[in-house]
Amino acid sequence: MIKNIFFKQKGPFLLSQIFDNKVFKFKKKIFNIKSLEEATSSDLTFLDSIKYSHLAKSTKASCCITTEKLKFFLPDSCEPIIVKNVLFDLCKVTRKFYPDADLDIPDTTLKKPFKSKFSKVRFGNNVFVGKNCKIGKNTIIGSNVIIEHDVVIGENCVIGSQIVLKNSIIGNNVVIQDGCKVGVKGFGFIPLKEKNLRFPHVGKVLMKDNSELGANCTIDRGSLGDTIIGKNTFLDNQVHLAHNVKIGNNCMVAGQVGLAGSSVIGNNVSIGGQAGISGHLKIGNNVKIGGGSGVVKDIPDGITVMGYPAVPLKEFLKNTKKND
Repeated sequence: MIKNIFFKQKGPFLLSQIFDNKVFKFKKKIFNIKSLEEATSSDLTFLDSIKYSHLAKSTKASCCITTEKLKFFLPDSCEPIIVKNVLFDLCKVTRKFYPDADLDIPDTTLKKPFKSKFSKVRFGNNVFVGKNCKIGKNTIIGSNVIIEHDVVIGENCVIGSQIVLKNSIIGNNVVIQDGCKVGVKGFGFIPLKEKNLRFPHVGKVLMKDNSELGANCTIDRGSLGDTIIGKNTFLDNQVHLAHNVKIGNNCMVAGQVGLAGSSVIGNNVSIGGQAGISGHLKIGNNVKIGGGSGVVKDIPDGITVMGYPAVPLKEFLKNTKKND
């Protein structure tokens, strides 16, 4: 069982302790809450959309928060826990396991880095590093940088100035330009009339080798899973990745692009400036998305799209001629 190094976890709990308004035939002990594809036989998971039915069929979780209509997609080994609002109950359960993860509390372990510990790292002025951080040799850190506890930075990286890194694992030869915020909590909450219920985000950000962030990018960490930037993928200035976004290898994302939560981008994808990608979409390999486009549905491999809503390029040009 892999420990979450960034957030303190409670538990394990009996199912009856998690759902005290339900009756269970057997005493099951639950150790964690995880996504369908990452859950093990000691974990609880959730299914709130038919879009993820293919993952539900092969989940190894022992129990799943879901609805009456969706429970039939679960394997026999996974006990359905039927609720009215999956995300609301998921939020409450996640808060039970991770009670301190609904807000980003500033790291109180920050200190100036000891040269003896990071003898092969170059630091600028006013840099603070949390406990248990690892920074590889020949990495350069600019000024006014905060690296919170347990963050891992690989070798030969260039970390600019005015940067905050938290809940992140950074590969080798990575460049992060000035002003970036990486590993921050995403925009997740349950709207309630009196007081919104914040959803804990307990995932992390993974930046693979040779990737780059332009200035002032914001990369949200995952909620239960991770946010991932693939090898040799470059993001331009002011790009925003919401929680659980996964971008493949060798991608290029131009300035002011926004990707909503849980969208998955393939390899060798190019996205033009100020394009927007809606949440929970799958963008195939070798896709090109024109600048200013609004993507609201999945795109198969090898397609070039343009416009709002984004359509194949030939269709976009044809529609443009009609309107002239």
